[in-house]
Amino acid sequence: MKIRIAVLALLALGAGSLFFVLSGEEQTPARHYAVGDRLPASPQPVPTAPAGTGWQEIQWESLAPASWNPAAAFEGFNLDEIEDGSPEAIEAMQKFLEKWNEAPANPEMDGLRVKLPGFVVPLDFGEGRKLREFLLVPYFGACIHVPPPPANQVVLVQAGEPIEGVGSMDAIWVYGQIRVDRTDTGSGVSGYRMVLDKVERYSPPAEAQGGEAG
Repeated sequence: MKIRIAVLALLALGAGSLFFVLSGEEQTPARHYAVGDRLPASPQPVPTAPAGTGWQEIQWESLAPASWNPAAAFEGFNLDEIEDGSPEAIEAMQKFLEKWNEAPANPEMDGLRVKLPGFVVPLDFGEGRKLREFLLVPYFGACIHVPPPPANQVVLVQAGEPIEGVGSMDAIWVYGQIRVDRTDTGSGVSGYRMVLDKVERYSPPAEAQGGEAG
């Protein structure tokens, strides 16, 4: 089951899906997520923010080069014939992870000031359980309940000031300058690094609400 969830979550990127629920229901209630859920992005294209005036809202698809094919990692495997926990499943997952860790970043993103929604995978808590460093991932459960996404779908976020009140798998918006920088964090390989300007609790763009978390 974990292999299938990871595959569906990844292929949602290739299909351009903005939101999906693996349970088969149409949509989970607001702020209640199932493994594999993604956060809805803005329904309309967001114009580029002029330099020095703000943050450009981007979608996760923008972090992958247009030439990259996420389905290529699964060629030659029939997932219906692979049973979780079997030697074949272990071998397949290892091969998937090797390819995901090599997934190329999009050089056009380097240096942009961006706004991006995602889920938190904590890496470093400071005094008082304040978050200092974390991975931002595009779907719920990544790196915890299912394998990490490809490297070009993982952002290593470093907070200048420790963040209070943000925990594992919280849904947030991050704001900051993004850089192409590959790092093996132990919880997953990130293709990007961001020095955080600010973070807000997630609200869908149509709601335009959500209090600042730090």
